[in-house]
Amino acid sequence: MSNNDVLKKIRVALKLRDDDIVEILSLVDFKVTTTELSAFFRAEDHPSFKPCGDQILRNFLNGLVIYTRGTQDGKISPKLTITKTPK
Repeated sequence: MSNNDVLKKIRVALKLRDDDIVEILSLVDFKVTTTELSAFFRAEDHPSFKPCGDQILRNFLNGLVIYTRGTQDGKISPKLTITKTPK
């Protein structure tokens, strides 16, 4: 599974829009535009396809932690709430 696939699956699972992903990446001081981001979600045979590198995925996952849990100093982002289903 490629980094592009991982990014797509997380995006769908958490119902994230491109603006949300740009905001998540900005939380870890990683700047990306929605245009650059859309290249990661294209089909591999599309001329504008761009492979998602390890650095982008790593920064996205680090930003997602801050986005969902907040920072270590206790600031919490109310933007995303993930509900757990009871067993």
